[in-house]
Amino acid sequence: MKKIFFLALVLSAFVYPSVAATNAIQHPCLMLTPGEVAKIKSGLGHAPLFDAAFSEAKIQVEKALAATPEVPVPFDASGVTSQRHEKNGSEMQLAGFLFQITGDKRYVGFIKGLLDRYAELYPTLGKHPASKGITPGRLFWQPLNECVWLSRVSQAYDCIYDSLTPEERARYEKNIFRPMVKFISEDCKREFDKIHNHGTWAVTPVGMIGYVMGDETMVRQALYGSKMDGSAGYLRQLDELFSPDGYYCEGPYYSRYALIPFYLFATVIQNNQPELKIFERRDELLRKALYALIQQTYNGAYFPINDAMKEMSFYNLGTVFALDHAYSQYGQDAHLLSIARLQDHVSLDAAGLAVAQGLAATPETPAFPFASAEFTDGPLGTGGGLGILRSGTGSNDSAAVMKYTSFGMDHGHYDKLALLYYNQGREILPDYGSARFVNIEQKFGGRYLKENDTFARQTIAHNTVTVDERSDYRGKFATANTNHSDRQFFDAHDPDFQIMSATDTSAVPGVAMQRTIAMIRDARLEHPVVVDVFRLTSEKSHRYDYPFYFLGHFMDVNVNLTNYVSERHPLGEKDGYQHLWLEAEGQAAGPVAFTWLSGGLYYTITTAADDSTKVLFTRIGANDPDFNLRNEPAFMLRQNAKSHVFASAIEPHGRWDGMRESTSGGESNLRTVTVLASTDEGTVVRVTGKKKLEWTLMIANGASDRTKKHSIKVGDETFTWEGDASLVKK
Repeated sequence: MKKIFFLALVLSAFVYPSVAATNAIQHPCLMLTPGEVAKIKSGLGHAPLFDAAFSEAKIQVEKALAATPEVPVPFDASGVTSQRHEKNGSEMQLAGFLFQITGDKRYVGFIKGLLDRYAELYPTLGKHPASKGITPGRLFWQPLNECVWLSRVSQAYDCIYDSLTPEERARYEKNIFRPMVKFISEDCKREFDKIHNHGTWAVTPVGMIGYVMGDETMVRQALYGSKMDGSAGYLRQLDELFSPDGYYCEGPYYSRYALIPFYLFATVIQNNQPELKIFERRDELLRKALYALIQQTYNGAYFPINDAMKEMSFYNLGTVFALDHAYSQYGQDAHLLSIARLQDHVSLDAAGLAVAQGLAATPETPAFPFASAEFTDGPLGTGGGLGILRSGTGSNDSAAVMKYTSFGMDHGHYDKLALLYYNQGREILPDYGSARFVNIEQKFGGRYLKENDTFARQTIAHNTVTVDERSDYRGKFATANTNHSDRQFFDAHDPDFQIMSATDTSAVPGVAMQRTIAMIRDARLEHPVVVDVFRLTSEKSHRYDYPFYFLGHFMDVNVNLTNYVSERHPLGEKDGYQHLWLEAEGQAAGPVAFTWLSGGLYYTITTAADDSTKVLFTRIGANDPDFNLRNEPAFMLRQNAKSHVFASAIEPHGRWDGMRESTSGGESNLRTVTVLASTDEGTVVRVTGKKKLEWTLMIANGASDRTKKHSIKVGDETFTWEGDASLVKK
């Protein structure tokens, strides 16, 4: 099936008409067309959000016009020279747009002045002095930044193309654009042909400047790869990096970054070769990718899985750009306007004008339909997935996320079946994300820190089980990158009982894992409860470590602890354990209840345990001489066994108001969590609490089958249910 899919893609390279045969070049032809220029001119003054973006651009470029042009010889990774070149590219792009709308020739002079300087500088550049990678940049420390720069400057060049003499165009193309395209597509050929967001960013500006210059070879290389045979290039990127329902393989943080060139080049293709029907490809894949991306947020912030920066949200201008173009290209869905209203910014193009006009004409927009959702992974949707359970609104808004995707290429983490949990508009059980300070020169030039590999990517850094103190796949990228977890089932039709389950048999040889997450509402409880059942089976004995990283302040635990208040030691020596301080430990005597305070609520994890269960409290920060890691705490369960089931209930409860200095409900409503049975047929877990609360959760452990009947006898009780899971409430 996969071979057929790729064969169809390769054959498609030979049926599309050529650029020259399709359209005579009329400038501007990239992100603006003459018709769109006319629309924008007539729309000014009638769409406040667009007018604000237009005014902001004019102010920025006027400052640039008044300043002395700077085109420095590059020497740093994220410092003054890098920032200057990035700013030059952005200001040239804006100046080109402003020239098209206003006709003010000063903008042409500004762009020409900078291009003249770059035409002198670029031919002299060799390997960037701050480059650390195997493929060094020239103008910037990595080729990726060069690609972003060219995507901006190609738009400026397009906008002033007809105002330049043939001699000026020849000089810029000879000294800047063609050498830069050669560097990107030939010197960095491996990256150019790579199926990866860097590859998408590489092909996009090559295609853009190719359209501007009328160079058909550049365009075809951008569309079909360096060999122009469909084995790489933009179309292959579009077909391989997303699942059929829009999940991007590196996770949402990189999806919002990759969608910039995907939407950017799609718009350029649409303006130059509309017969390719690029926005229709793969059943409107780009539309689904944008909607999937927004669903992968909580309170605007992207779920920080894989190499993600936790500060990133849909307020980012890249997401603004993608949303505006999705709105413009796919029927102007008013639900997107509710996100645009929150963003309070639009892109400076015809798509941004359409959104601004939509907002001006629609004072009350329907809310974006955030909901429980499952997204498959892989180009065919067979590479695992991501499950999201949501419940409630406002302060009661809860979300539980389970990651059972493929690895995520070289930005992936070793965190099979990891859990994230949100409530009160904030993280409660977080994912660490990446160890990086983007664009901060003092922190390794803004690049990924060494602790990203030694801690953030390791299994123990996540809310999932680590086996024998070793990361999944023993931390071997080549093995991890060819494997994935598998969806078991996902059912969110009942708002009072939503449940998802996934398995993994490849991460740890000889250990099969199944994690089931349920979100349960009960009239006796004010907030929904997350029930987490993690089943591990093996023929050999292992050490299972099961951490919950929590944000907030320790309140209480029903275990006698030995506290290491005067001396601390790392929990282990490698695979992330060397970065965890052991702060306290104790032995359980029965079900464990741990309570902490976060925001205005208490949270309690009640978990099944006995006297063979050890409880550990750890904190990130050991072996961190440069203070690169956040010092976040974790509550950890440790079990030595062949097979074991960790079963826990996570309950928000009570109130705390620091302003009024009042508190209530600081004690959990739940009392016990007990594993009644765990067989090949199924797992049965019972949760008890106040007001005679009793839940019995029954989970099928075999292949998903909604019609199959199950029965397990335990002592005097027989548990029967039909389908993948069932909940009995008393």
